[in-house]
Amino acid sequence: MKDLTPLLSEPGTSLAVVGATDHPTKYGGIIYRDLKSKGYPVFAVNPYRQSVDGDDCWAKVSDLPAKPTIVVLVVPAKRGIGVLEDCADEGIRNIWIQPGAFSMEMADVLEAGDFDWLAEACVMVRARVAVA
Repeated sequence: MKDLTPLLSEPGTSLAVVGATDHPTKYGGIIYRDLKSKGYPVFAVNPYRQSVDGDDCWAKVSDLPAKPTIVVLVVPAKRGIGVLEDCADEGIRNIWIQPGAFSMEMADVLEAGDFDWLAEACVMVRARVAVA
C-alpha cells in the first residue's frame, strides 16, 4: 500500500471514477461530482451509463480517451478485481479504493501486480487537503 494523496496536488492529475453515477445519494456520483467541482479532470466509468453529470461515460477503463493518473474504485470488490485486470492491461498503476470497496482477495491481486494503491481512505477527504 502507498499513500497516493500527494498525486492529488500535482498539476495535470486526472482521475477515473469507476462506479460513477447520476444517482444523488450513491457514492460513485457524489465522488465524481466532488472531484469535478474541485477542478480535477475526471472520467466517469460505468458499463450501465451513457453519461454522468452531463459528461460522457465509458464502460471500462480501457475505453477511456486518455490514461488517468489515478483510478478510483467505488464498486463492490468482486467487480473491482476485474477493473484491476483492465488497469494492469492498460499500464495504469495508481489505484484508490474507497471505503467499503476493498477485500483481502483484492489486496492479493494488488500485491501480485505492479500497482501503487491506497485502500479504505476517502479520496474526497484527502482531496480537500490537497486543493486547500
